[in-house]
Amino acid sequence: RALRRAPRTWSSPPSVGSSARADVGAICNKIARTLPARRDDPTPEYEISSYVRPRSPKKIAKPPRYPPKALAHFSQSHLNPNPASVLIVGLGGGTLPMALRDLLPNARIDTVEIDEAVVRVAKEYFGYREDEYNRAIIQDARVYGKRSALRGLTYDLIILDAFNGEYIPEHLMAVEFLEEMRALLSDDGVLVANTFASSQLYDFESATYAAVFGDFLNFRGSSTGNRVILVPQAKLPADQRDALDTRTLRARAAALQDGLKPYGVPITRYAGTLAALSKKKPDWDADTRPLTDQFSPANVLSQ
Repeated sequence: RALRRAPRTWSSPPSVGSSARADVGAICNKIARTLPARRDDPTPEYEISSYVRPRSPKKIAKPPRYPPKALAHFSQSHLNPNPASVLIVGLGGGTLPMALRDLLPNARIDTVEIDEAVVRVAKEYFGYREDEYNRAIIQDARVYGKRSALRGLTYDLIILDAFNGEYIPEHLMAVEFLEEMRALLSDDGVLVANTFASSQLYDFESATYAAVFGDFLNFRGSSTGNRVILVPQAKLPADQRDALDTRTLRARAAALQDGLKPYGVPITRYAGTLAALSKKKPDWDADTRPLTDQFSPANVLSQ
């Protein structure tokens, strides 16, 4: 069914476990950001009842379209087209790991989500499914990062997409966390982070990513309010990374185009965009102090 416009206000579906009911409204508000957007409306608000009927939930195996942030996530495929291992921080509705499971059938996809209720809602109402290649890990991302490093795990692609309802949890914005994520990347690994195109923390976030990764691609949505930070070969120092070649990017996009058609992803559009972003100058104050465990967003916003 077509989604209907409505304010994002939710009630708790009766079929959700009793322990989760008190929090389900807030969870659905968070998950709503992952709902697919219509072509004619880049920033819609949708009513969840089009997907969820209280007594007969409608499962979503493959949503027809993905929101702008997911389109930008897929643009990383220009940079590392065939990752064998993927780490996603933040499950939301589970649409992103399910799409990657479809597109990368042999890849290991680990999604870290701190809230078990979010996983239950994603499974019951949004078609999220776990299997031997696609699993959800109920854990704080900082704890998972430290334990994974001790186990020697690495990933070809890391996607940071965690939100607590209003913004990114502050301990997942710090230099220390980004360094932990960088340590988990393979030599050619790509890091992707979904955040906001405009906020009081914009300069601080930018300075934090620059402090850890040096140069990065700053993909800002003109009408969505999202920005996606992409760091190719993120484990390497910025001056040792391969230059982005437009011809190579376009060839990779052409090879991926057919596979991404069902998702409405205009992959070829991003080839020129990514090459242009690599030459763009920073749009934040370079003298801004990076965020750390000792200098958090709470410190910034209280000034």
